[in-house]
Amino acid sequence: MDTEKELPVFKGWASEWFVRIAIFMVIMPSLGLFGLSTANGAAAAGYYGIEPADVQYSMVIFYAAVASFSALERRFFNFIAVKEYLLISSLVQIFTSYICFSTHNLHVLFFFRFIQGMANCASTSICITLIFTKLHGERAREIGYSLFYCLLLCITPFTTLITAPIVDAFDYNVLYKFIMYFYVPGTVFLFAMLNNVRLNKTFPLYQIDWASFVIYALGLSLLGYVLIYGQQYYWLEDKRILAATIATVLLFALHITRQLFLKRPYLDLSVFKYKNFVLGLLLVFILYICRGALGVTTTYFAAVLGMDPIHIAYMLIANMAGIVISVLISSRLVLMRRPMRFILIAGFGFMLIFHAWMRFLFDTQANASEFIIPLIVQGFGAGMLMAPLIIFTVSSVPTALGGTAASTGVFFRFAGFCASIGIINYFSLYRQSDHFNRFQAGISDLDAGTIQRLAGYKQVLMGKGMAQDQAARAANGLVARAVRNQALMRFSMDYYQLISWVILAIILLIAIYPYINRTQINVEDNQPSPASY
Repeated sequence: MDTEKELPVFKGWASEWFVRIAIFMVIMPSLGLFGLSTANGAAAAGYYGIEPADVQYSMVIFYAAVASFSALERRFFNFIAVKEYLLISSLVQIFTSYICFSTHNLHVLFFFRFIQGMANCASTSICITLIFTKLHGERAREIGYSLFYCLLLCITPFTTLITAPIVDAFDYNVLYKFIMYFYVPGTVFLFAMLNNVRLNKTFPLYQIDWASFVIYALGLSLLGYVLIYGQQYYWLEDKRILAATIATVLLFALHITRQLFLKRPYLDLSVFKYKNFVLGLLLVFILYICRGALGVTTTYFAAVLGMDPIHIAYMLIANMAGIVISVLISSRLVLMRRPMRFILIAGFGFMLIFHAWMRFLFDTQANASEFIIPLIVQGFGAGMLMAPLIIFTVSSVPTALGGTAASTGVFFRFAGFCASIGIINYFSLYRQSDHFNRFQAGISDLDAGTIQRLAGYKQVLMGKGMAQDQAARAANGLVARAVRNQALMRFSMDYYQLISWVILAIILLIAIYPYINRTQINVEDNQPSPASY
């Protein structure tokens, strides 16, 4: 299929904008399925009757499916006509969404979230490829990259914004029903516009390396299990975490050994011979840890400032605005051939400003307006880094290794995502508990400050009509709550200080690393991975 005149992808009556709208209508619910678990974890846990860690793992198992299937998915894409492939992937996602909508069984939820992740990888691959068939030339493809990664960065706050009022009025599972309804019109429109063509040369489905896929998928799933549940079960003191850790190490050792000896490896490990590719993977890993740190801010909004999910979503609009603006700027800088070192330092510089700034804004009482500019700055940093960093990483290897580079990059994004959750869980328990115990040790019936605070609370409650004995008990509860809030703020300050030091070290590494500007950015031959969350 060399030209669209010889073998048109879309039917003649399908206008350019109609095609774009249809692709957007398919890709948005696909991306939304990932953000669904982060939209309202408390509501999900309450509906399914599970722990918050289970909600997090349902998201991780989805991500593990996407990451592990990304290398294998291209074989199916090359074999099945795009029209049929679109229908199959959409039907699977609608079916799995119905199962997630109707079930209350945790293991059923995990299993079908994994299947959903595989189908999601396929549908996203279709949409990305269709987008890039309409983009020719470096400028158009760079804009395509930027728009795609802008959607990825915005999908979590956007999903929170859209789903918050729905969850407030309905049960959590209704979100899956909305996803099902959203899939239908986009799939129907795009299916009607497509001709029955293949976008690549047909490659038969033989010698598929299912063994590597299963080993890789199990390794990723167990890695996520260790990082999500490790803190809850006291890490290696628990037999389940110890067994999962040993199994993870063995599975990855087996996977690496297989790739070294296979004639056609599932993932070609020769990509690690390229220094800038390794540097890019490290920076991607750090970026995802920094992105995950934004969750500490939203937790502070909810627990200390008392914001509900709807108001938190309104706050995140500022973050989305910063992302959109910085993505436009970063794409322009890449097109103008500005040094990659400058772009990366600028992006991590914005991240450093956000974390250092927020450390001084955490307080028990604050106006929402105080956080608007810092959230915009965080968006600046994420948007400035995401697309240029992915392009830099994939461009650091020869075009023949572009597929493996993209899939390997997905693994490091997955690892950064899970590591961020694990690190926050660890610091949240130990640092928050340490601060709570220290604050609590200073509270006693003989302490003048404590007596004054209790009297103040009691007086206010009695002024509201509460009986004296009830007001005394409630005042003690309010003091305990104040201590918990102070402990949370101190943990947040400590964590953001740690992230600030990490970012500063990364900026210094970028500044002194001599090989960064040797990579020639190539958006003509390589396209983003279908699994690019």
